[in-house]
Amino acid sequence: MTGLPLSRRWVCAALLLALGTAQPAAHAQAIGSAADTTAASGADVVVSALALLGSPYRYGGRTPAGFDCSGFVGYVYGETLGVSLPRRSEDIMRVGTELARDALAPGDLMFFNTLGRRYSHVGIYIGDGRFVHAPARGGRVRVERLADPYWSARYNGARRPDATAVRTQVVVIIEPPPGDHTTP
Repeated sequence: MTGLPLSRRWVCAALLLALGTAQPAAHAQAIGSAADTTAASGADVVVSALALLGSPYRYGGRTPAGFDCSGFVGYVYGETLGVSLPRRSEDIMRVGTELARDALAPGDLMFFNTLGRRYSHVGIYIGDGRFVHAPARGGRVRVERLADPYWSARYNGARRPDATAVRTQVVVIIEPPPGDHTTP
């Protein structure tokens, strides 16, 4: 969220509070339980996703200049939590824990059959029965209601990515300084 312009951060935070999905960060840090950490991470994902509202759709796109659905969720999770998700929605569906529809929390991933095959579309649940996604050619990142007949009929399930299982790994190689060739 720190990379967002101040006005967009305030708008996103206000929207989260209005939806009842935001939790004061100080509260989450003070308690420190796993549930609070998950809620805080989910809220961060939602804020980052909502900051990208209006970004154009572009097939294969993975940047704010243009997203497809999997590029959008991959970008949001990568930038917000340092999590690397697979490139295709069908593969993203295999990451993390499967959820019942009534167990959805902000930041969870929702999957849909929009191309005649299961898990062909993915979006991010933001709370209150809504999700944000990069829709299709000619569209822009936007919020939809899961109760909408189109989306409800195509809903395939939801997952909560396990950040520890897919976190981007950084390898640091330490070499001795030049000229230091001592052997033990």
